Amino acid sequence: MADALRDPWRYSTGGISIALRVTPRGGRDDIDGTETLADGRSVVKVRVRAIAEGGEANRAVIELLAKALGVRKRDVRVLSGITSRQKQIAVDGDPRKLGELLRSITAAKSEKASEQDPT
Repeated sequence: MADALRDPWRYSTGGISIALRVTPRGGRDDIDGTETLADGRSVVKVRVRAIAEGGEANRAVIELLAKALGVRKRDVRVLSGITSRQKQIAVDGDPRKLGELLRSITAAKSEKASEQDPT
């Protein structure tokens, strides 16, 4: 249960709220696992090919999360951080299913990254 306290998402009755760190022009659209920021907060690392201009990166993030979590694009919205790399994203749906799916996606990506890191 200690891991749940460090998850970069919070549950609500209608879905989840996810803390993200987005890398625009990241070469691919992908979820790269989780990371702890210098201030101790956990975030989900996301990269998108789109540029951070005219809302393109935000649209790409919404599309990526909708596809990864199996929800409609209209069920994903930016709560805060419209012009920032750090964002809060709301995803509407079954909070338990969304949390479990996000945990499995980020755990698999974080494991793969740690296997590739020789340190």
